[in-house]
Amino acid sequence: MLVGNKVRLRALEREDLPNCVRWLNDREVTEFLLQNSPLSQAMEEKWFDAQVSIPPTSGQVLAIEAKVGTDWVHIGNTGLHNVEPVTREAEFGIFIGEKSYWNQGLGREATLLTLKHGFEDLNLNRIFLFVFENNLRGIAAYKAAGFVHEGTLREAIYKNGRYYNVLVMSVLHSEWKGC
Repeated sequence: MLVGNKVRLRALEREDLPNCVRWLNDREVTEFLLQNSPLSQAMEEKWFDAQVSIPPTSGQVLAIEAKVGTDWVHIGNTGLHNVEPVTREAEFGIFIGEKSYWNQGLGREATLLTLKHGFEDLNLNRIFLFVFENNLRGIAAYKAAGFVHEGTLREAIYKNGRYYNVLVMSVLHSEWKGC
């Protein structure tokens, strides 16, 4: 488990899937995600079964929990995906599904914990992400966590009836300031 001040990251469990299905069927939550179609519990269970067969060193989805009093509440997911052992890089992803926890800095803290895990535990050299050009809050949060803009994939995503550019951002271990 990775523990910060207000959030902790833990392995995603089968019991978390109903939350994930609810969130991934909410168009407001998925506005900046690649999720475009309704998702069933059975589809999410099939995805989960495939995920647990992947070694954690190759990529892992982690549950984000927020501290509420003495309890921890599952509010979203983060992770490092497609870990490349030769180039020592991975793709970062995150979303906060519980909208009542938006705009509280919890995603930023979860991002920093995920980067720390990638650089300090997995010995990664580069962590990158793809972000829609219109996700201004996300872009600002990624910059604050140390990500830099590398390039733009022109009209690479089709969402809500139009094409969007996708920014590629990354942070290198040598640039990372820790959390």
